Amino acid sequence: MAEAPAPERQSRRSGGRANRVAVRTAPLADNLRPIRAGMSGGQYAPLSQDNVLRIHQAALDALEVIGLSQAPQSGIEIMTRAGAILGDDGRLRFPRALVEDMLALAARDITLCARDPKYDLQLSGTRVHYGTAGAAVHVVDVETRTYRDSTARDLYDAARIAHALDNVHFFQRAMVCRDVTDNFEMDINTIYACCAGTTKHVGTSFSDPSHVEGCMDLIHMIAGGEETWRARPFVSNSNCFVVPPMKFAEESCITMEKCIRAGMPVLLLSAGQAGATAPAPLATAIVQAVAECLAGVVYVNAMAPGHPAIFGTWPFVSDLRSGAMSGGSGEQALLTAGCAQMHRFYGLPGGAAAGIADSKLPDMQAGWEQAISNTMAGLAGLNMVYEAVGMHASLLGFCLESLVLGDDLLGQVLRCVRGIDVTEDSVSLEAMKSVCLDGPGHYLGHPQTLGVMQTEYVYPAVADRTSPKEWAEIGKPDLVQKAIARKNRILAESTRPLFDPATDAAIRKAYNIYA
Repeated sequence: MAEAPAPERQSRRSGGRANRVAVRTAPLADNLRPIRAGMSGGQYAPLSQDNVLRIHQAALDALEVIGLSQAPQSGIEIMTRAGAILGDDGRLRFPRALVEDMLALAARDITLCARDPKYDLQLSGTRVHYGTAGAAVHVVDVETRTYRDSTARDLYDAARIAHALDNVHFFQRAMVCRDVTDNFEMDINTIYACCAGTTKHVGTSFSDPSHVEGCMDLIHMIAGGEETWRARPFVSNSNCFVVPPMKFAEESCITMEKCIRAGMPVLLLSAGQAGATAPAPLATAIVQAVAECLAGVVYVNAMAPGHPAIFGTWPFVSDLRSGAMSGGSGEQALLTAGCAQMHRFYGLPGGAAAGIADSKLPDMQAGWEQAISNTMAGLAGLNMVYEAVGMHASLLGFCLESLVLGDDLLGQVLRCVRGIDVTEDSVSLEAMKSVCLDGPGHYLGHPQTLGVMQTEYVYPAVADRTSPKEWAEIGKPDLVQKAIARKNRILAESTRPLFDPATDAAIRKAYNIYA
């Protein structure tokens, strides 16, 4: 008889938990979700306002005194007509007044469109969005712990997985289609694989300026015509228009000009490596990146005032002992956060890299490398956080399982970005009074607790929160194995390209599609 109450207590706990689970898993309107694309960061500022101004002034000095070399003839004509000065040494120099004039013309508060409008990205203020990027040449096989060449099918699968992940907000090409040997066909297959896998915003690049027109024909087919495309351009051009230090990349600049004429938004990407192609001091690395991107602002707005362009200060870090890239370092996280501050200073939509792992596999090292830089980027209010998930071996390898794990990681990062809501209701003592003075002495099952379970708390899809006992009872699941299982479920559920069959058939008739 002494043990008779035990089943009743167990039943109450079970019923309470079942109730909480039901509340937690019930569908929630997008505007009530605790995290979502475009939440505002900006709580973290590694640079003082005085230091922001010093970097700005130094960047203007660099443009006026050093300038940039090797612009294509078309770019020289565009920028000198606006007021840039071509020196006898072949370098274009930019007077302060010219830079300020072009900054005044530059597009702000832009929208990066998606094929499905619900995935549109509003780039204003400190709104934060996370996504993929890069040009990995390998896929990480976590089951064999090996690296192999990436293929068009891998890129398509990555896009399909990203489409299913709530916390991955856009999909920029993450891998090179190494099974496609013809460069034009590779550019075509890159666009196809990305757009066939997701209706989120897509980013791509072109291996040669001459490929732009043919690729735009494909994009128009996907859009349903050029007019429809120009109304809602859902692909942007990731454009390395400079070769640091302080040189234009001639072919990329010509590509950029063609993309602008075609109505495609551009990412002005400066990717110097501190200690190698950028100065080793972090502050000066930011100076150079800002100067190079300001030259891009002049270029774009002298050609097409107000054309949508993302200020892509994207400096990387070297391990100064070896010269190798160190994308997962604390210095990288600081550089990215500092760049976000400069974007805010100019009031321009900005993007930079975070979430890169130097680790070769999705292990603990990868976890801290990805979490630290992604969190700092979000807290700094970076509009577009590129390479946030999936990237290993300092951008050489992309891992589909890591992409899945990254969705959980970004969920926790976005919760940090959201911060703590302090409202009249949240600091009210009524719940405390009812629990402590008249109630059971705990908040489990309290209406206030149930009311915030979905709207303030984020729950992982793959990560494990069970007790050691429960963990043992369910077979001691391994995190990577759970990621493999979720990856396989997503790929099994999404088997057809996200085009109507007639469009897909027309594309396959016109082009050699590998995916």
